Amino acid sequence: MEEAFIKMNDFVVHARPIYIQAIEPWIGKPVVKILTGMRRVGKSMLMEQVRELLRSRGMEERRMVMLNMERLEFSHIRDFRDLARHIEDATTGLTGTRILLIDEVQEIAGWERTVNSLFSEGNWDIYLTGSNAHMLSTELATLLAGRYVEFPVYALGLTEYLDFKGLGTGQAAEVLPEYLRLGGMPAIHQFGLHEPTVMQYLGSLFDTIILKDVVARHELRNVPLFENVCRFVIDNIGSLISARRIAEYLKAQRLAVSVDTVLKYLGYLEETFILHRVRRYDVRGKRHLEINDKYYLGDIGLRHARLGHAPSAINGLLENLVFLELKRRGYQVFVGKVGEREVDFVATKGAAVCYLQVCYLLADDAVVEREFGALRAIPDQHPKWVVSTDTLWSGDTRGIRHCHIAEFLVGGLPPLGLHDSTAVPE
Repeated sequence: MEEAFIKMNDFVVHARPIYIQAIEPWIGKPVVKILTGMRRVGKSMLMEQVRELLRSRGMEERRMVMLNMERLEFSHIRDFRDLARHIEDATTGLTGTRILLIDEVQEIAGWERTVNSLFSEGNWDIYLTGSNAHMLSTELATLLAGRYVEFPVYALGLTEYLDFKGLGTGQAAEVLPEYLRLGGMPAIHQFGLHEPTVMQYLGSLFDTIILKDVVARHELRNVPLFENVCRFVIDNIGSLISARRIAEYLKAQRLAVSVDTVLKYLGYLEETFILHRVRRYDVRGKRHLEINDKYYLGDIGLRHARLGHAPSAINGLLENLVFLELKRRGYQVFVGKVGEREVDFVATKGAAVCYLQVCYLLADDAVVEREFGALRAIPDQHPKWVVSTDTLWSGDTRGIRHCHIAEFLVGGLPPLGLHDSTAVPE
């Protein structure tokens, strides 16, 4: 097990080695390093850990400018001009390499102009975090195209969750039910994993993301309608849905909404990383399909905080866990279509391809045929997996691998890690 804690200044925090190991080769390289992800997913602590890593390599504190835009002390920095003045004041008289670290950079209007200017000077090593995918992608595409590398940060995987509890992967199956209930937001460990407190915290987090990053940012007027769209999607995690289906459902509830408005609302939720859209892919035809996507939450604990526990949702929740684990390992993920059959996930990374079916239990022959039959229908020899909560199931898999979901979450696929196919510049 990786070292679970690191010392920073006068306090101890949980390490997240999968991310630090991914970032470390890029330290000092001529690219802007950007950590992206949902609010409270751990980006701020990772930024502090990067800062500590730089100190351990001999970087003087006076050469580092670190701004956390959620702190009141930096509230005077509203746009790129304020940012430039602050940095100039903080580094007056210094020459040579300097470090800039900005947490929640999207809170600074026009930030990319100052960052691009500093980058062009050639003596700045720059690290940023952000919680809004649209703002970051738009601004990065304009001035910083080809000059940055992104590190997506996700809620704790099961391996990390065990690390935070001081446990090893051998206890994965035992801890899985708790992980399914509470999710993987790092801060819940500060509450002793006390479920009522955790649910209150997650509910508050959800409201903060919705109100601050969607309602306020986009100046939405019909907040109840937006909340109904949120509720529908969260209640249908892992199901094929479309904006038209959501609009028709709301119309049946006497809530008039256009398909375009639903699409806009879904886009806003994706921007915050609270939702991830997964497109469909025709495995035989090798093409993407335009209708009926799936959506997964950035953390399954958010569903329970908003809708409560529902045994009928177990299949979607298990899919959500597998989806997030694939993303942590750097895979692109699609929903597969093979004729009339559906494959839960087509995961690709470089030349690597694998197919996965996720279910709660292989309870009878019909379920076995549904899960294994879809994979057998795929006309290639890439690895195929069925992941479930069965521990003693055995049968004729015909080359298709089966494993318990806890085993899969702590290492079922080759441990490719983040960005291992990305070349680090010399």
